[in-house]
Amino acid sequence: MKIKKAVFPVAGLGTRFLPATKAMPKEMLPVVDKPLIQYAVEEALASGIEQLIFVTGGGKGALENHFDRSFQLEETLKQREKLELLKEIESLVPKSGTIIYTRQSEPLGLGHAIWCARDIVGDEPFAVLLADDLIKSETPVLHQMIKEFDRLRASTVAVIEVPKEETSKYGILDADTPSDTTFRVNGMIEKPSADVAPSNLAVIGRYILTPKIFDILGDQGKGAGGEIQLTDAMSQLLTEQPIFGYRFEGTRFDCGDKAGFQMANLAFALEHPEIKDTLLPYLKKMFC
Repeated sequence: MKIKKAVFPVAGLGTRFLPATKAMPKEMLPVVDKPLIQYAVEEALASGIEQLIFVTGGGKGALENHFDRSFQLEETLKQREKLELLKEIESLVPKSGTIIYTRQSEPLGLGHAIWCARDIVGDEPFAVLLADDLIKSETPVLHQMIKEFDRLRASTVAVIEVPKEETSKYGILDADTPSDTTFRVNGMIEKPSADVAPSNLAVIGRYILTPKIFDILGDQGKGAGGEIQLTDAMSQLLTEQPIFGYRFEGTRFDCGDKAGFQMANLAFALEHPEIKDTLLPYLKKMFC
């Protein structure tokens, strides 16, 4: 089946970015002039996704408003003849029915957030995008993964190699050191310490999953951190279906981390036509 639906878990509190996220969703933090969530949405739409499913929590009104019409702003831009800006603002609003919102009533983890979308996704494979993982690439990473899914017809996760001392931050794959871009996964473990990690192959925030995952998540107890972990559910899924790792083309920025967020701003700013010519001499002056 064609991958038509994408789930965006956006119910998190963003505590690592307090106080900035006290009144603003962390997904609305801007990288140059666009919020993180917009980059993820644009990636999904450019990859052929037809329905965007946001799993939200309290205090996410700004995110919902971002993808809705703002008649007063649009009229002001029209009167001031700022037509390019008007066109950009209007393009943020997908056609009716493209975005669906559902609530995660309790903060029970990523696995639980995805399970909350089960009735909307239904009995078909779907994508999951985590806005914290911003990926700069010529071809959208999700598009790359969908092409692999069309070939493999199995759940697929985006993978990077991390330093051994950082395995405790990620879901880690048990897999032979891959020579190919796509490889079969033998097992998965959530946030293992370096001394027990089976590899340094880490899963990051792009997934394509089969609907069987909903059955497993619905029966699953709490795991690491007292949360319902997606990694644990995928480990169980492996007993019934294959899962593949995919080493994508592109550069990933961990925007859930303050340093990673600033790196993303620099990388995207240095390609932004309005500011790159001003920013580059300043950086050279600072560091040369």
